[in-house]
Amino acid sequence: MGASPQPSAEAQPKSGPIGPDDVIVAEDVVKVYDGRRVLDGVNFRVKRGEILVIMGGSGCGKSTLLRQLIGLQQPEQGRIWIDGSEITRLTEEEFINVRRRFGVLFQSGALFNSMTVGDNVALPIREHYPNQPEMTVDIMVKMKLSLVGMTQFAHLKPAEISGGMKKRAALARALALDPKLLFCDEPTAGLDPTRVTEFDELTLKLCKDLGVTAVVVTHDMTSAFRIGTRMILLNKGKIWAVGTPEEIRAHPDPGVKRFINGDPESEVRQDADSYLQDILGESK
Repeated sequence: MGASPQPSAEAQPKSGPIGPDDVIVAEDVVKVYDGRRVLDGVNFRVKRGEILVIMGGSGCGKSTLLRQLIGLQQPEQGRIWIDGSEITRLTEEEFINVRRRFGVLFQSGALFNSMTVGDNVALPIREHYPNQPEMTVDIMVKMKLSLVGMTQFAHLKPAEISGGMKKRAALARALALDPKLLFCDEPTAGLDPTRVTEFDELTLKLCKDLGVTAVVVTHDMTSAFRIGTRMILLNKGKIWAVGTPEEIRAHPDPGVKRFINGDPESEVRQDADSYLQDILGESK
């Protein structure tokens, strides 16, 4: 991402100064829906080069947290820094400069069906750099598609390629502006186990080769332990467990163990189900 101006002393997090390797800092983040705290005082840091996996049951707040991190929503309380810039205090115009520094891979892929794969990948380049010569844009698109093995499909539309190819095309688009930070929301949702493994391996390779730090929201436990260098387990809007994959596997809390082993009686799964029903106003 390059060197970013560091916050002044009064703008630093309460937990301590932002270091050169602190790509993300979240402090006391609170998000409220209909009077319910979907995020309830979330604190964490993401170091440069990490792949942070955010896990938890449905309704635990993991996708909501991601929306705060990428600026789609503003928290009711708390502060978030991306590469030294406090995004929770930026104007929309100021946020554009930060937005260029990270890529986002949405769960659905969010490809435009009316555009070719190549034009989908070119979209962020044309949006952020409208004066870029088309020849340069074409070269950049080919480079990104080459990274994900999709060069030969640039002329096709999303409806003409498989689900796995759509995911790879969406990943190429997320990397279009050469970000050093990548956010992924359920990136392997809808893929069969073989394609999940392939996509995970591709993600790991690209993060390593391109020096990308990543934050990945997923419910797929196998995928989470395959790609994560550090993990956060959310429950009822709070961080219940955090650590390396080895530390999470060895966590002393029996509820954490039950969750990662897929036990439907896990407190995390039960609490997430009831919490989601409460938020939606549903009765059991």
